[in-house]
Amino acid sequence: MKIVNHLLFDNNNKQVDFKPTPNKGGTYTPQYLVMHYTASTSEKGSINWFLNKEAQASAHLLIDTDGTITQFAPFNIITWHAGISEWNGLVGLNKFSIGIELVNAGRLAKSGSTWISQLDKKTIPDNDVIIATHRNETASTGWQVYSDIQLQVAAEIAAALVKTYSLKDVVGHDEIAPHRKSDPGPAFPMASFRSRAMGRKAATASPFLTTTTVNIRSGAGTQFVTVSDPLPKNTTVEILKREGNWSLVDVTDHIHGLNDIEGWVFSKYLAAK
Repeated sequence: MKIVNHLLFDNNNKQVDFKPTPNKGGTYTPQYLVMHYTASTSEKGSINWFLNKEAQASAHLLIDTDGTITQFAPFNIITWHAGISEWNGLVGLNKFSIGIELVNAGRLAKSGSTWISQLDKKTIPDNDVIIATHRNETASTGWQVYSDIQLQVAAEIAAALVKTYSLKDVVGHDEIAPHRKSDPGPAFPMASFRSRAMGRKAATASPFLTTTTVNIRSGAGTQFVTVSDPLPKNTTVEILKREGNWSLVDVTDHIHGLNDIEGWVFSKYLAAK
């Protein structure tokens, strides 16, 4: 993937399908990448929504479950994907971030023994469902899994965006608007996706274990909020980078019903496995 004049081209040097959205603002310099799910299982329905002026919503890219990509605005044009949001002192992330939407039903509802999408009421096969607890919640429920090709394409695009625009980080909508939004949800492997996009895995050391119950935070310091319940003793993590007395870790164990956690822990509570 490559970006030319703020437009995305595939590995065959062909521009991806471009459908200009009316729901956009002026030019800007992006600092972050925000990941979303559509809450719908329909690529066509999502495209039509972003092309509808009355929707008052849009994103830069949509990636379908088969990896098909649609671009709605150049990456230097503001789109309306973040809404009321805040991150690292920035308020209103539309003005500071690129938005990627993945076609995915997200949180599912149960009808008898069947899982269905809440928005378009489509049946989701059991093998496409993960039972997990959202990072901002306490109860487990069903979530539609993302396809391998969809995640692969998204990660490749994310890495290209980070490189092209020197983005500071990749975040979820549920991180910048935790009281309103649940996307991309626990089925999305945010920690490994973020690491791949930011090129952090090259610095990964050998596995470590937590030596006691330890808080895991959104930044390198006690002033930052925790990103999940404390990690139990003997949780396996990989260190992505260090900052002073703190380590950014990728939790490789399945903890608290979550399949992917990344955050900062005090380094003295880690020991080589």
